[in-house]
Amino acid sequence: MSPQNSKKIVTNPNPVLHKRALEVPIVEITSKKIQHILADMTTALRGTSEGIGIAAPQIGHSLQIFLASEEALRWDELEDMPREDRKKKQWTYYTFINPIIRKASKKKTSETEGCLSVPKTYGTVERSEKITVEAYDETGKKFQRGTSKLYARVMQHEIDHLNGILFIEKAKNIKNIHAIKPEI
Repeated sequence: MSPQNSKKIVTNPNPVLHKRALEVPIVEITSKKIQHILADMTTALRGTSEGIGIAAPQIGHSLQIFLASEEALRWDELEDMPREDRKKKQWTYYTFINPIIRKASKKKTSETEGCLSVPKTYGTVERSEKITVEAYDETGKKFQRGTSKLYARVMQHEIDHLNGILFIEKAKNIKNIHAIKPEI
């Protein structure tokens, strides 16, 4: 797919980011339309320097779909890899269609989050440390995935997108880096 066909990332206050996304009918998962949206999401995410997940509403489609990057899954083991090398790597993106959180740990952690749809803004969000998600993959196969740490955080962040919730609605200590003046 050529870059000019790729979708731009939708930013706040676009209304698509604030409404609950529609479920994808199971029989449509393998349709050209859904596969094209998945390709657009992949292109949009690959085109970012910071993104480790993206939801369909972030490219203007109000559908229950998100991608989560292998980079988030392997974050702890990548700490020693130079940032530039991490950003150049062609990470695998895992597809989650019509995701449902089946289990969430009572233990919570608070970490700093940002969002491609709320550029240059960061805040601390409390989320479950571990979750189990049930969803469909890009072939229409149902699966369950349990995860923890950053990957669990990414999944919860993206599922919030599908429910019309931006991280800034849950965050504390929100910082906008536009407001920070560079030292001269």
